[in-house]
Amino acid sequence: MELFGLKTCDTCRKAIKALKDAHFVDVRTEGVPPEVMKAALAQFGPALINTRSTTWRALSDEQRQAPPLALLAEHPNLMKRPLISDGDTLHLGWTKDVQAALGVS
Repeated sequence: MELFGLKTCDTCRKAIKALKDAHFVDVRTEGVPPEVMKAALAQFGPALINTRSTTWRALSDEQRQAPPLALLAEHPNLMKRPLISDGDTLHLGWTKDVQAALGVS
């Protein structure tokens, strides 16, 4: 299991603490493999981009129109976090539904 996020993100820290066997990948330093990002975009669509972030608000309207994969490659902290890859299954966020699906109580 891989957990993609930011080491400074409180939600990611909670997920890391609960998923002790997960391999943490900091998206700022290591990035997300292109095949995982493409699969996540196909599954989650626009929900993959955190439009409530300060980074999003700082972007111009022109920058916001960039293709999502290009936008996330340039600004990895725009990705909603955490993105969890559990085999062939992807989970986005750290909601009660995600926790239940991963067997975390």
